[in-house]
Amino acid sequence: MKTILIIEDNQEIAELERDFLEAAGITAEIAETGTDGLDRALHQDYDLVLLDIMLPGLDGFEVCRRLRAEKDVPILMVSAKREDIDKIRGLGLGADDYIIKPFSPMELVARVKAHIARYERLTAGAQAANAAVIHCGDLTIETDKHRVFVGPKEVTLTHKEFELLVFLARNQGIVFNRERLFEKVWGYDAEGDTATVMVHINRIREKIEPDPSHPIYIETVWGAGYRMKEC
Repeated sequence: MKTILIIEDNQEIAELERDFLEAAGITAEIAETGTDGLDRALHQDYDLVLLDIMLPGLDGFEVCRRLRAEKDVPILMVSAKREDIDKIRGLGLGADDYIIKPFSPMELVARVKAHIARYERLTAGAQAANAAVIHCGDLTIETDKHRVFVGPKEVTLTHKEFELLVFLARNQGIVFNRERLFEKVWGYDAEGDTATVMVHINRIREKIEPDPSHPIYIETVWGAGYRMKEC
């Protein structure tokens, strides 16, 4: 059974989330402060962290930053304010996705399941299905080892950034709009906020492009979407 950590100071909301997740076969533990949540997330193994932004102790932004620096676990951030979403995008915290309160419990369950399933396929299924090395100029992607190199230097990507890069690299020259990438990489239909795709593209460019403002690997096709150059 999968186990996730809910970091949420509102006990009623946290217990409601836990009840719906457990009804779907997912064990959920609750931490009521950012400090406690970060400590548990760092020292225990969870399949996903559901992280509220407004928390006592450390806020969700700081928890996300510290957790992402240490572990590669799916992080789904929760906010009651749309203004916070701009901060998530702008800071590039490393969260894999976000959801705005109030939300449907069924949507929450669907997103949690999708992220866990995608992460499992990436970390466990890659060896069996796509144990290959992709080369493109100075860029090397070792899909079976979850490693990316620019020249001799290894760069660190989150699992969602890695999955997005691999998808584009395996479909070189093909243009995908944000909705299509959202569906393919995030694992559910494109009714969510596809600005998530743009944020991840920008973060990948910052890590692999010689000049992120003039990308040579991941190209923007204005009015159409993104494509990986043919190598």
